[in-house]
Amino acid sequence: MEIRIGVQNVAREVVIESDATNEDVARLVSDALSDGGTLRLKDTKGRLVLVPSAIIGYVEIGTETPRPVGFVPTPGS
Repeated sequence: MEIRIGVQNVAREVVIESDATNEDVARLVSDALSDGGTLRLKDTKGRLVLVPSAIIGYVEIGTETPRPVGFVPTPGS
């Protein structure tokens, strides 16, 4: 799933692909914001992304269902 993190005073978002569930990511974000620590997320390639909670503007958590790949047949084809 795709996770987008908006960082305060920075125009670009931090975007990572993760195998974690929506609930796991939401819990990690909530924990980091409540204790003033660092948000620690691991992407699909095993890289660790660290974002200090003090600079997080927003976190957008994508859906867990994979998007279909390929073409959608049109009616009558």
